[in-house]
Amino acid sequence: MARPRSEDRRNAIVSAAIRVIAAHGLDASTAAIAKEAGVSNGSLFTYFETKADLLNQVYVDLKREMAAASLDALPADDEPGEQMRRLWSQRLRWAASCPAKHRTLAHLLVCDEITPASREIGQRTMADIIRLLERTHEDGPMRGAPMVFVMGLIGAVANVTVDFMIQDPGNAETHCRAGFEAIWRMLSQPAA
Repeated sequence: MARPRSEDRRNAIVSAAIRVIAAHGLDASTAAIAKEAGVSNGSLFTYFETKADLLNQVYVDLKREMAAASLDALPADDEPGEQMRRLWSQRLRWAASCPAKHRTLAHLLVCDEITPASREIGQRTMADIIRLLERTHEDGPMRGAPMVFVMGLIGAVANVTVDFMIQDPGNAETHCRAGFEAIWRMLSQPAA
């Protein structure tokens, strides 16, 4: 009879995958992930049928966590510019405070193993963010650009900004503000 699955063990595998992928990229072996989690390689496959299944779960978990951190206590009655500023700060602080998660998500965003279903779940977690972006850029210089392009540009600026925040923590807030000013000018003609 199969041993019952443990939520703690499953979470340990996901956490280990984040650390190992952040350190070694997508070529990280399941054996390395299992060792980091303190489980046998066979146990890993009790929880995740394939490495692709594990990667997809990590992707979905990280997208959910990032969206939740970005939207945490975002005041609905604030002006869109102020909402964007707060969302930006919260998203970047999340990434800078957990660089392994930030690096792992960056790897997974370009991973061919992430299924359309997982990408759709990730997109749904970002629905409120996308709506806010649509409102803030509808009259700005990027108004005619497809939202996926606008989000790609914002993501690129966010990644560079987070890298500077991690490398230069004493000036993290300055980097965060400068990154926001760059994307705000792109989204809405006047700087906030």
